[in-house]
Amino acid sequence: MAGHGAEEHPHGADRLCEAGDRVYSRAVRRGRVPRSDAGPVPCLLDLALLHPDPDDMDWLVPTSPQEVMTRLLRGVYDEVSASQRRVGSAVSAFEWYAGLGRQRDALAAPAEGSAIRVLDGLARIQTAMDEATEACTTEVLTVQPGGIRREAELTEGLHRALALRGRGVRMRDLYTHVARHGQGLLNYLELMGDTVEARTLDEVIDRLILFDRTVAFIPANADRTMALELRHPALVEYLVTVFERLWRLAIPLTAPLPDTGIEGISHREQSIAALLAEGHQDAVIAERLGISVRTCRAHIARLSETLGAASRTQLGVRIAQVGLDGHRPPRPAGAMAGADPEPPAG
Repeated sequence: MAGHGAEEHPHGADRLCEAGDRVYSRAVRRGRVPRSDAGPVPCLLDLALLHPDPDDMDWLVPTSPQEVMTRLLRGVYDEVSASQRRVGSAVSAFEWYAGLGRQRDALAAPAEGSAIRVLDGLARIQTAMDEATEACTTEVLTVQPGGIRREAELTEGLHRALALRGRGVRMRDLYTHVARHGQGLLNYLELMGDTVEARTLDEVIDRLILFDRTVAFIPANADRTMALELRHPALVEYLVTVFERLWRLAIPLTAPLPDTGIEGISHREQSIAALLAEGHQDAVIAERLGISVRTCRAHIARLSETLGAASRTQLGVRIAQVGLDGHRPPRPAGAMAGADPEPPAG
């Protein structure tokens, strides 16, 4: 009965339900009420506002209003006291944490800066990059994703690059293969001379700039209006390792891209074929290689024509047959596209 009452009358003695109010008021006026009157309002028994008459168990007598008020006031007092104790504990904890923060600030070297700093807005990003450029004395490593570099992108950082060249700072830049076709990049590299060495890959990681292997900048959102400035030695060293491994895999911009070994299929189409074999959609492939979706689909159409595939499913089979999926070496140049593989000896 008690549980049932708690479900239908979820309140305390300080806010009785309308039915409970009527029955309790009647009990106070008359001195007692039949037990049957309390059937619809079990909350009165649950809250000890009614209790059995010891002389006749068929009747219920009320707890005096004065006793109920005393009980309510005691409960309010206990809640206020508990709240005061919680506030006191919170104030003490706040003072303790604030003291720790002051100790940390006192121990930190003034020039050390934050290990990770969020730069919100292009102006803050530019200011931080300019400061890192001024402090740089040895080397700058960059990864520039996307395709052909726009003139605006190259011009935006040109003043920093020229300042670095003037101090004899060496620069190494990683681009995608598509960037080879941009005249703006070629003009930039000609202007910088042997100060800058550039290499390319099919695809690279997101933008990364490292100064003297002590500070790194990476994007913090998709449109690059926020960036992270990283100075934690472990994080920076990890990013340097990533760059160096990509650098060893990359091809110098002055060297031609390797031949695919399959007549009529370019290096870019070989990269597209490998990503198609992995199950990627056209838009994803285009983004990873730094080309437009339209250009990507044009290459896929040429792949299908060269390999004699009439559908995407058949194209996947042809890609695997000639080894463009990267799981085995490509077949020799001049091999017939779509021809059945030779049977095993014996």
